[in-house]
Amino acid sequence: MAMQHTPLLMHTILDRGAKVAPNEEIVTATENGVRRQTYLETRNRAHQLAHALKDAGIQVGDRVGTFMWNGSRHLEAYHACAGMGAVLHTLNIRLSDKDLEYIIDHAQDRIIIVDADALPLLEVLKDRMPSVERVVVATEEGFEGWQTDLPNPVDYEDFIAGKPTDFDWPSIDENSPLGLCYTSGTTGHPKGVEYEHRSQYLHTMAQCMTDSMNLSATDALLGIVPMFHAMGWGLPWSALMLGCKQVMPHRFMDPKRLLELIESEGVTVSAGVPTIWQGIKGLYEGSPGKYDLSNLSRLTCGGSAPPPSLIRWYWDELGVEMIQGWGMTETSPLATLSRRVMKRSQLSINEDQQFANVAKAGQLMPGIELEIFDEEFNPLPHDGETVGEILIRGPWICSEYYNNPQPEKFHDGWLITGDVGKIDPEEYLIISDRSKDLVKSGGEWISSVDLENHIVALDGIAQACVVAHPHPKWDERPVALVILEPGKEVSAETVLTHCATAFAKWQLPDDVLFVDSIPLTSTGKMDKKIVRADLDAKGYQLPDLRSESAG
Repeated sequence: MAMQHTPLLMHTILDRGAKVAPNEEIVTATENGVRRQTYLETRNRAHQLAHALKDAGIQVGDRVGTFMWNGSRHLEAYHACAGMGAVLHTLNIRLSDKDLEYIIDHAQDRIIIVDADALPLLEVLKDRMPSVERVVVATEEGFEGWQTDLPNPVDYEDFIAGKPTDFDWPSIDENSPLGLCYTSGTTGHPKGVEYEHRSQYLHTMAQCMTDSMNLSATDALLGIVPMFHAMGWGLPWSALMLGCKQVMPHRFMDPKRLLELIESEGVTVSAGVPTIWQGIKGLYEGSPGKYDLSNLSRLTCGGSAPPPSLIRWYWDELGVEMIQGWGMTETSPLATLSRRVMKRSQLSINEDQQFANVAKAGQLMPGIELEIFDEEFNPLPHDGETVGEILIRGPWICSEYYNNPQPEKFHDGWLITGDVGKIDPEEYLIISDRSKDLVKSGGEWISSVDLENHIVALDGIAQACVVAHPHPKWDERPVALVILEPGKEVSAETVLTHCATAFAKWQLPDDVLFVDSIPLTSTGKMDKKIVRADLDAKGYQLPDLRSESAG
């Protein structure tokens, strides 16, 4: 007997949370407190927004931009656009005006919904957005008196006022576009990744698996990952489906406010990049006994590899499991995950072995294929030693860029990730580096990630960034930039001696530079491109070259 062939459309799961948990809360941080609304209110407002967008001329397939922080109105836009068949284009607030101008024009956004406190960042583009017909302004506490010269502005609440609270979601092809997110554009223009209903439906289901992020309706989720980055790692979709409590920090992303939200709202789970968790660790340690984090049980860390010392600290000090995830905008983004125990056979291994596993990028999500290849695209052995280019394919993996195919980024149905790494006999992926961030010295490769993780494990080190610097003889040599913990003193010699316990002499950094900060990308990763450019601009020379020029 044949099964029913129901299209995998996001509206079939997005209304579920409001049905099963109509009174559960969605909490948005404000200037002086929080704003609360229920799932049912959020669902009804999303349906009103869909009507308002339709009345404004938005049709199936049209792009609606959002220039917003994490909050309930952004969640309403997620829900409304997905249900009505529009394409939600999440605009990265932290991008340059040049990049924003390009992607708004490239996507041909017709309407942009913007948070009132972000208006100044968008207004620099007021005469450079020819496709934008209207701007809808979402107002939070302290910004009620907003004014703007952007096209046809209207207050969000006025925009949806009086609209019906039920929208008859259209039946469309499951392969229709759902969302659009652009990469950060480290080289050339940012590239658009178009997500489909089917791909996000499957990604959402995978994300809620017990052996995945283990997100549950009983959780209180702190949504730290920006909703303008890779669809908030897919967490807004999963939370809407499950009906779990959601806590959204809006623009208030400092460690103090995040710790207060975790404590006051009983947060059980969250996700973010390592710099977020480093900042929270630093403030928590500096304020002994001030914050009660007893409800917190697990954190997912992605964007870049968390140092093993950070993973261990959260478990030892707070009893909080840190889950490492790997992916990218092009993979929706969830591709691999690593938890302390991933298999029944690991139940009996000791804690040191468990944390060694978490330090790896993890095992594949079901439905995804991943391989490492040499330069001729020959598959390499999964021996935990052989390093190769990481390629990936599956139902929520990008097959081409939006209106910019770039076939050189793909091979025989595989996405060429730009990451390099190895796969061990247990089928764990271990990321060595971004291909452009590896240090090539004397024909041999040095992993900046491995060096960074080892340096950060040294007491007194808050953050480390290792970059390649040109060398006339060795091609490139590693340089380490280090941020110390407040009140700590660590010498360059101590750092190098520590590195020498795990690395060969030729792999050691040629120099250790102590800095107050390390530049970050728009998604919170260390921006090594900027670090390298800054060193060049300052005329930096490696120690052995400095001695030569002095002589």
